[in-house]
Amino acid sequence: MGSWKKFIMGEKMPDKDDPQYKERYEKDVDAGRRFARWSGLDRLAAMVQDFANKHTKIFLAIVFGFVILCFSMNVYRMGLVWSHSGERKSAVEQQDELIKNRHRRVKKAVSSVHCMPPSINKDFQESVTKNNQDNGLSDTKED
Repeated sequence: MGSWKKFIMGEKMPDKDDPQYKERYEKDVDAGRRFARWSGLDRLAAMVQDFANKHTKIFLAIVFGFVILCFSMNVYRMGLVWSHSGERKSAVEQQDELIKNRHRRVKKAVSSVHCMPPSINKDFQESVTKNNQDNGLSDTKED
């Protein structure tokens, strides 16, 4: 693998004109050009360059708008993380909280039944009584 210093500090950046790296550099550039030609990236880059030359202000507005959008989204996400409480909850605590909230909603719904007009309340009470008596289960088997 080499020495630790080389591993941590890295190698010297090769210069394209350095005779030691010239052949490797030319081979890498040729491979990149062949890939760009094969994938169509060279034509796409030419179209983007042509658009940028013809419509300079629009191109700059698009590029800087994208940069500003990315920056603002990062700031927004950082704000959400910052404002999030540092208190961690286990899965059991989260489930307990959900169950408590569900019970509160049910109690609120049941208490609102007493505020209904008598005709609606009567029908509702009859359906609740019927459901409570049977609960969808019966002791007798029907053949």
